[in-house]
Amino acid sequence: MAMQAKRRNSFYKTLKNVEPELDERELDRGASAAANNKWLFEIAWEVANKVGGIYTVIKTKAPVTVEEWGEQYCLIGPYNESCVRTEVEILEPHHIVFRETIGNMRRAGFKVYFGRWLIDGYPKVILFDIGSAAWKLDEFKHELWEAANIGVPWHDRESNDAVIFGALVAWFLQDFIKNTQKDPLVTAHYHEWLAGAGLIYTRTRKINASLIFTTHATLLGRYLCAGSADFYNDLSKFNLDKEAGDRQIYHRYCMERAAVHCAHTFTTVSEITGVEAEHLLKRKPDVITPNGLNVIKFSALHEFQNLHAINKEKISDFVRGHFYGHYDFDLDKTLYFFTAGRYEYSNKGADMFIESLARLNYYLKSCNSDMTVVAFLIFPARTNNFNVESLRGQAIAKQLKDTVSNVQGQIGRRLFDVCLSLPPICTHNVVDDSNDQVLNQIRRCSLFNNRHDRVKIVFHPEFLNSTNPLFALDYEDFVRGCHLGVFPSYYEPWGYTPAECTVMGIPSITTNLSGFGCFMQDHIIDPKSYGIYIVDRRFKSPEDSVRELAQYMFDFACLSRRQRIIQRNRTERLSEMLDWRNLGVYYRKARNQALTKVFGDKAKIDASTEKKEFKMLRPASAPPSPSSTRASTPRASDDDEEDDSHLYDDDEEENQPIQFKASTPEGATVVNSRKL
Repeated sequence: MAMQAKRRNSFYKTLKNVEPELDERELDRGASAAANNKWLFEIAWEVANKVGGIYTVIKTKAPVTVEEWGEQYCLIGPYNESCVRTEVEILEPHHIVFRETIGNMRRAGFKVYFGRWLIDGYPKVILFDIGSAAWKLDEFKHELWEAANIGVPWHDRESNDAVIFGALVAWFLQDFIKNTQKDPLVTAHYHEWLAGAGLIYTRTRKINASLIFTTHATLLGRYLCAGSADFYNDLSKFNLDKEAGDRQIYHRYCMERAAVHCAHTFTTVSEITGVEAEHLLKRKPDVITPNGLNVIKFSALHEFQNLHAINKEKISDFVRGHFYGHYDFDLDKTLYFFTAGRYEYSNKGADMFIESLARLNYYLKSCNSDMTVVAFLIFPARTNNFNVESLRGQAIAKQLKDTVSNVQGQIGRRLFDVCLSLPPICTHNVVDDSNDQVLNQIRRCSLFNNRHDRVKIVFHPEFLNSTNPLFALDYEDFVRGCHLGVFPSYYEPWGYTPAECTVMGIPSITTNLSGFGCFMQDHIIDPKSYGIYIVDRRFKSPEDSVRELAQYMFDFACLSRRQRIIQRNRTERLSEMLDWRNLGVYYRKARNQALTKVFGDKAKIDASTEKKEFKMLRPASAPPSPSSTRASTPRASDDDEEDDSHLYDDDEEENQPIQFKASTPEGATVVNSRKL
């Protein structure tokens, strides 16, 4: 634990030097906020209501916000009974102002619930029953039209719900401020367009509160990228009203854009989303508020390496069964790559990943490599059952393993591997597989898991969980067991998947079109040396991006086992960068900015802090320059099977530089060189 504290203090001091607003003395559970009569309300459709990624942001950020604001902090969202039943403890408010305000709304005919969200931090929540206020919908819509000239069609239920929710939020805030003594300094932070109507009502009713709006991805941007638009090259050319109208979301687009311009402080989760917002919403973000995670550091520095080894063996058990009858490669010389996420074929970069795997296969065969790469694609798709061959292979492999275990002491595990000599590509029967984009791309690239292929494909069209009869692994354990996460996204406002890899010490490939990739590029001088490979999809052609991705994967496949262990050590060190206890400073900066704009000197904000650029330096053991002729690769072990516990020592790499560049085999040519 002492080592853990030492590591955190080192990073904290570095960040504190460039972000003076990061002051842990403010994490006093609301003592200073209460003394200054400050209140923070965070409003989102996904408060205690799991719908998408914003739920993760709100839920994981809540503990550090409670540490700062304590009882002065409250979340506001819609009442969803199925979620509330398992996530919220319904209570009656003990604070007189909450009790009076909620009581007034109930007497007005609205169902309002108060309670505690059953997550770390145990924050207060206020939930509005949208249906109980449906009788006021026409009145709320009329007010929105009169105040902002935004009309909402009767048939769009989601937008109607957003209008009701927003009006109830503004109603609550107005009454809360009126019932609170001594002119409270209230900050209301709204997330995404579904909460945006509340910000519009709050501003047009002239409620005395500082207002923040955060977009995690613009509404129109999502729709444009879902089509075939050349999104980033055409950002400045889109006819915004026409594009929104053609997709029948003009009223939603107007609500989002109005909320952005009504906010005192506007934030986005990444620089790339800021560029998007500047063109589509016509406002540049005031603050970038990157997404974080609650990072749990192990007291023993090598523990995450042990977890990697344990879960890698579980994945190997699956591989033995899946490739039953065709198992002729050495698992000690096999790497596990994976990609995962929503089934957004182009946005998530599945097309580029498969294309690059075909080239990686060619590179490995061309240089007669003895390494095998098993690439997992985890995308939920429509299926009607598990693939019978896959289930059969798992059952036979398990039975064979049990049989061999009886003579384990005499012959050992090698007998089991020898006994398992075209395995299925997909673990399930996909509905309408002839039109499935992933399977069609695999067919085009001829990645059929042939015996001579050095890259094997496993398409698992279902999210992972421990009850899965094939893997029997949770997603987190699966990630820990892999060697490399590959996420070549085209549209990814943040990107939790590579961030999760990082906090688990697993290297990853991302792009400069993802928020995570931009953040790492901005804050680390040499991301590759820390196991973060960033493919340029913004300024290079698709063909060049595919080549770069294939090269990165080939470089990784050429690393020795020792080098991979050292690299995982470095990657895990970055986890503190993604901890909410550090990234929460950006939300604090947005709140301070909004408070100062509205309340001026009354907010008691020190505006003298100077903005500086923070860059994490290269690790001391990285090669001093690409042109160095000195041998920079750690000495390879004579016996790959020998005890390697010494490799987990954090100081081991100080005198063992690591080389991250291997050359493509001479004469290797590009295959399937079509535009993506």
